[in-house]
Amino acid sequence: MRTAANATTEAYGQRIQVPYHYPVTFTRNVLDSDNSALVDTLSVTGPGPHRCLAYLDQGLTAAHPQIADALVAYARHHAVALQLACAPKLVPGGEHVKDDWICTKQVLADLERHRIDRKSFVLVFGGGAVLDAVGLGAALAHRGVRLVRFPSTALAQGDAGVGVKNGINMNGVKNFIGTFNPPFAVINDYAFLRTLPRDVLLDGMAEAFKVAIIKDAEFFDTLERQAPSLGGADWDAIEEAVYRCAVLHLDHIRDGNDPFEMGTSRPLDFGHWSAHRLEGLSRYKIRHGQAVAIGIALDSYHAWRKGLITRAELDRILDAFRRAGLPLYHELLATREADGTLAILEGLRQFREHLGGALAITMPDGIGRKVEVHELDAELIEEGVRFLGERA
Repeated sequence: MRTAANATTEAYGQRIQVPYHYPVTFTRNVLDSDNSALVDTLSVTGPGPHRCLAYLDQGLTAAHPQIADALVAYARHHAVALQLACAPKLVPGGEHVKDDWICTKQVLADLERHRIDRKSFVLVFGGGAVLDAVGLGAALAHRGVRLVRFPSTALAQGDAGVGVKNGINMNGVKNFIGTFNPPFAVINDYAFLRTLPRDVLLDGMAEAFKVAIIKDAEFFDTLERQAPSLGGADWDAIEEAVYRCAVLHLDHIRDGNDPFEMGTSRPLDFGHWSAHRLEGLSRYKIRHGQAVAIGIALDSYHAWRKGLITRAELDRILDAFRRAGLPLYHELLATREADGTLAILEGLRQFREHLGGALAITMPDGIGRKVEVHELDAELIEEGVRFLGERA
């Protein structure tokens, strides 16, 4: 028996490994009665009916006015497997849904009111911001309610909707409040893409270019070749881009050995340090995909000046963006603080803080490869802003 007299300071090591598995299904017209993707997803847990609480992005319902009725009809048709706890609930779309706790608090209140437990499901249809805000509520209730995401934008289907994060903004800081909580499943319905405005569709193409530039040269070649068609002229090309973008993100989450970002490296945030700051400076009038395109352009210039990519490679990136219709510059890039420094540089400080104090920025090391750098040259960032501004 150990006593106070012979006790020493010691640590008992504890290691817990929890495997996560979630399917990402690609389909069309998910709420057609003969489409079994949703029923098959729920039935993995056993026989139903499975109680579900559903949320719909108002931007999605504006483009698809029948979607709430279609979901109710689908649940009625598949009553053996699926039971809606109440009529689908509408959520304001767009980044501003993440600006405060209102949406997430409402989700928590709904989950308590309708007695949604850990073996029930939250179904959320919408863009990345709605997935984030509703997903945070599902992650907090009962320490985690099963979440099935139905991303409705190209950006969400290829990037934000297939990962393991959710969150909301605070005081202008992107995703300051959030959790790592893998979804139960993701169902990407390509039919939702057909009603997206061209500029919103291109937001997803910015993320496709991002991951191609640092991970897959052949994918970049494809995007470069198809650039003029990525705004809606060629749906086969768009669906291929969304699919390959999603798979590259999923492969990184699985094989990168850091799914919950405990280390310093965040390769999938290439171009994002300035993008997040631009979004905040614009009070989120600049959409995430637009900001990412500009951030990639700025970091690609820096990579060229540091000898990481050639001038020819920089020109290929910028030219592909132009031909696709993606922006390279916004006047807010040149905004300055009272002391004369570029306001965009605050994004580096925020990024460093988010990483835990040590800066680690992913840059292209030639197209299709990546390298991690630990400092950026403020003078070269100034140069890059001028360079892009002259070409706007």
